[in-house]
Amino acid sequence: MMKNRIWIPVIAAVALAVTAGPAVAKVSDAEAAKLGKELTCVGAEAAGNKDGTIPAFSGKWLGTPPGVKYTPHVGQHPVDPYPEDKPLFEITAANMSKYADNLSDGQKAMFKKYPETFRIPVYQSRRDFRYPDAICELARKNALSAELIDDGLGYTGHKGPVGFPIPKSPMEVLANMNFPYRAFTEHVVRDIADVGSDGSITWGRQLNKNLNVVTQTSELGKPMEGLMAYSLSGTLLPERDRGSFTASQEPVNFARAKRLAWTYDPGTRRVRQLPTYGFDTPMGGTSGKMTIDQDRLMNGDPSRYEWKLLGKKELYIPANAYRLHSNKVKYADLLQKGHENPAYLRYELRRVWVLEGSLKEGYRHLFGKRVLFIDEDNWQASMGDYYDQRGKLWQHGFINHFYAFDLNAWQAGTAFFHDLDSGGYVAFNLIQEREKSWVLNGGDLSPDMYTPAALRALGQ
Repeated sequence: MMKNRIWIPVIAAVALAVTAGPAVAKVSDAEAAKLGKELTCVGAEAAGNKDGTIPAFSGKWLGTPPGVKYTPHVGQHPVDPYPEDKPLFEITAANMSKYADNLSDGQKAMFKKYPETFRIPVYQSRRDFRYPDAICELARKNALSAELIDDGLGYTGHKGPVGFPIPKSPMEVLANMNFPYRAFTEHVVRDIADVGSDGSITWGRQLNKNLNVVTQTSELGKPMEGLMAYSLSGTLLPERDRGSFTASQEPVNFARAKRLAWTYDPGTRRVRQLPTYGFDTPMGGTSGKMTIDQDRLMNGDPSRYEWKLLGKKELYIPANAYRLHSNKVKYADLLQKGHENPAYLRYELRRVWVLEGSLKEGYRHLFGKRVLFIDEDNWQASMGDYYDQRGKLWQHGFINHFYAFDLNAWQAGTAFFHDLDSGGYVAFNLIQEREKSWVLNGGDLSPDMYTPAALRALGQ
């Protein structure tokens, strides 16, 4: 599907099709010395592109920019540091062929399905935010010391930043995507809209509390072992599922431990352990339209797929998505028939790593193949194209990220998952009409909140 695309040379000299294999040697001192110079401290190319359509990394801001009024750690809705920016141009079905080399197959499919209404507003690319110095120093240490272990299901190194800022293999890129520097505590009440092909909406609502162990202040720099994260989700809507809760514990290495999860059923008022949690288990509150492992586009145990690294590419992806997350945005205006209202979206031309996962023979999953597009500046997946068992493009999903001033790093915001067959879509992580946005790095979550006993207490 990608044979006619034009690929950009990758600084790390990654081949255009590198399959997952054994552990790769650590980078040399000379390569690591590029971090913070030719490369940003987490491995993105610091220079702009030759056309000037991607700017050089400035990193001029750490945390809240000058002139922006923002109170961190309380759930204030994001504030746009670029309020005067206007779209440079729009990509439409009529001019799509002009920009085809910078679009994913899923985006092209959206233009074909909704030729009259779907469009991509393209803004000036901005690369103005940076990570804390301590995170940059740990990323440099990881570049010199981290190695994949257990067939890529785990790695050595230090907790905090990505393990492989100068990656050489698909599993290193996947590890970076799964372990970017992000919030160590996050809680939110989020709305979920299942938008039918006729524009009708079935609503879901979840309480979500995440404790990310590997980026906790007390854990930074410690060996990459033990648990990755704790998660708690409770269903508030639809009413038939109201009161159900699930708690899970995620390991850093799926070869040595598995994801543990327990659920509280309000009907029986009992807690039971789930034998399997993740993969293509339906996501609560989405009417079964999303899978557990589609949160952040891909999460959890990657072992059911054979991973291939397809290099880097310049793509138009959602970025600096502040306007979308304003509390002035109304769901009635945002959620249209067919797709979300493009007027609230911001796309930029950015360099992405392209990672392809093909389902291994003998394994089961709804998706026979998934292609992930990972922003080089923050190592988070921004877009995903999902294929069925026959190899047909089935779904196109994307996440609208923004740099969160609370944590000096990027936050995954509202996401949209489009079913290209039915014409419906799921709008996930909606907070626009909630009283609070994400409460980030409040430091108010602890491991004892994610146990069977804690679930029982919630059900009382």
